[in-house]
This record gives sequence, C-alpha cells and structure tokens, in this order.
Amino acid sequence: MSAICIGSPRAFLRELLLRLGVAPLVAIVALAACTDVETPVPLPPQVDVARPLSLDVVEWDEYTGRLSATDRVEVRARVGGYLESIHYEEGEMVDEGDLLFVVDPRPFEAALSAVKAERDQAAARLELARSDRQRAGRLIKSRAISEEEFDRRVTSLRDAEAAVRAAEAAVRDAELDLEFAQVRAPIAGRAGRHLVTEGNLINGGTAQSTLLTTIVSLDPIHCYFEADERAYLKYVRLDREGQRPGSRTTPNPVFLALADEEGFLHRGYMDFVDNELDVSTGTILGRAVFPNSEALLSPGLFARILLLGSGRYEALLIPDSAIAMDQSEHFVYVVLESGQVERRSVRTGAYLRGLRAITEGLTAGDYIVVSGLQQVRAGSEVRSRVVPVEAGPALIPLDELFPNGAAPAPGEAPTL
Repeated sequence: MSAICIGSPRAFLRELLLRLGVAPLVAIVALAACTDVETPVPLPPQVDVARPLSLDVVEWDEYTGRLSATDRVEVRARVGGYLESIHYEEGEMVDEGDLLFVVDPRPFEAALSAVKAERDQAAARLELARSDRQRAGRLIKSRAISEEEFDRRVTSLRDAEAAVRAAEAAVRDAELDLEFAQVRAPIAGRAGRHLVTEGNLINGGTAQSTLLTTIVSLDPIHCYFEADERAYLKYVRLDREGQRPGSRTTPNPVFLALADEEGFLHRGYMDFVDNELDVSTGTILGRAVFPNSEALLSPGLFARILLLGSGRYEALLIPDSAIAMDQSEHFVYVVLESGQVERRSVRTGAYLRGLRAITEGLTAGDYIVVSGLQQVRAGSEVRSRVVPVEAGPALIPLDELFPNGAAPAPGEAPTL
C-alpha cells in the first residue's frame, strides 16, 4: 500500500496508517516522507573586528643595568694614632662635615704647643735683628761701623724674617694635624659599617692609611648599562639624520624599573656615553642619572631601563592578539566588505603603548579580526562587530619630548 500525503496533523496520520495495517517501521518512514520540515541554515560566526590605530609614536629600547653611587668615598684618617671615639651609627645618613671619628689628639696638641713656642722665639729674634739693623743704618752714615758689619746685620734681619715664616708654617702644619685628628664626612650620603673599632692604632696620611668606613651618595644616583654595536650605530645614524640627537650632547630621557616593579616609574636622563667600545664584548658603556630623594634606589641594585630609541613617526598599531603566525610568516585576518575573510601577510615592528606596530601589509582602513581567530579561515564568511582599539599611556607626552614637532635640540640637563 502506498502512503498518501495529506495536510492533516501528524497524530491523525499516524492513526490512519495504523488502522490501514501498515507496519510500524513503514509508518515511521511514511511520516518522515510526508512531513515538510525545513533544515535550519547555520549563521556565520560572529567576530570582533577593528581598524588599526594610527598614532604618532617613538620607540624605546630596553637595557639592563646596575645602580651606582654618583660619589663614593673611602674614609681614611690623614694622621696616624690611636682611634679614640666613633661618632656615627652604622648605616645612617650623614651630612658633609659631620664628625665620624676622633684620633687621640694629645700628641698633636703637644706638637702644636712646641711649634708655637718656636714661633715666639723666632719672633723675638726678628725684633732684635730689626733693632740691630736700624742702629747699623745710623752708624754707617757716620762711618762708626764698617760696611762689612752693616751687611752682616742686614743678613741677620733677613734670616730672622725667614725663621719667623718657617715657624708660622710649622704652626699651620701642626694645626692641620690637630684638625685632622677629627675625621669628618667629606660628602653627604649613607655611611657604612665601622671597619675599625675604638682603641686600635691606625695609619694615616699615606697610601696605606687605614680604611675606617665608606660613604656613598644617594641623591641623585647613576645607572650604568651597555649597548651593543648595532644599537650604537643606530643612534649615531639617527643623530646624523636629525631624527634623534646623540646622548653625548643631549640629555635624552630614560625610564627605570626595579626588579619588583611592573612599570617604568622612575624618570631620569642620559649624562654620559663612553669614548670607545669594549673590544672584548663589543659593547659601549652608557650612564643615566635619576633623582632619589626617597632613597629607594640603592647602589648595586639591578634595574631595567628604557632609552629613547627613535625619532617621532606615525605608526599603525594593532593588538598582539590579532596576529597569528605559522612557520614562515606573521599574518592577520582582514574582513572585506562582502563579509568574507582574507588572510593578509604582515611585517611586525616594535611593541608600542601596549600594541604592535605593523610596518607592512595593512592600511588604516582595513578591518582586522581581533578576537575569535579560531572560528575563521581564509575565504569563509563572518558576521562582524566593530570594537575600538585603545593604546596605553605614553611614557612621556610627545609634545614635551618634541616641543617643535621635530627632534629635541641639544641642551642642558633637566632639573631633577
């Protein structure tokens, strides 16, 4: 019996077939054939798309370095003797001129008294010589003394004057020795530990003088780093082309981050580039200086720094999440006006303000897939939802870095 298709409900049709004695399996086939059900067509996947962000940017080159004190002094006594007392706490901040150590001053006080007495004796002999010279001047006019005697008294006066000057110099030298018995801080900074304790005999005034302690200055502080030959040549060429001035003539900005810091929070400037490259490493030494009023930065700390690495230019920026990579190239998916997806090879550049610069392969008007890359392939259709691309904050406003729209001119170091 052949099945007859009618427009009645499925329940009625099932009952009719059963009454006609149709087998259950045949009835099911008949129901499927007679039921007009449309198969739903799946919608294309929806993805987020965005246009590349066009911004004026500069590149920053990252290096690793070590912090170092701008001034470091090894404190040694200028005179020898027994260390009598210590007048500072280990590790504390000291000001220039603060008393640190005292060498037993009694030998120097005695020496000063002795030379002062010798100075007084020389002054008395000088007075006598002056009187003899005055009398000789009167007597020579009357021929009461010979010219030989007159010359002798003149010479005695000169000898007495020289003796007084020598005695005065000896007094000043003894006063210096007594003053040097008090060892004072030559610079302001943080003092180190006591390397000699009270009661010890110390040497002073020579190359082998006893080291008492060290002092390092903290504000400002230096950071030394090394750049390779390629970086050095890049900076030289940028300087010659007028895009970025050299750090030998211009205090280019530098930003610093400590080992436990996520961002580069400390701003300084370049103040030195060495005069030659190290032939053993092929690197050149550079130095930046940073303010350190809170004494957070300490000599010897490891640091990461960012140095201005280019001139100002316009770049196309996209999120890193929009870039895919195979064994041969980087590529992005571009959504055309028809809704089809096109694979586009791109050349990537620097990572700037949280986005990746694209130097080749895109235009500012392209829509690229920024999320949902796993759902698309070249030639497929997608539904698009446009989302904005946002860049992170700049380390330094470009109008401040390039006030005239061009490369900063050589100038004095900024005030920190």
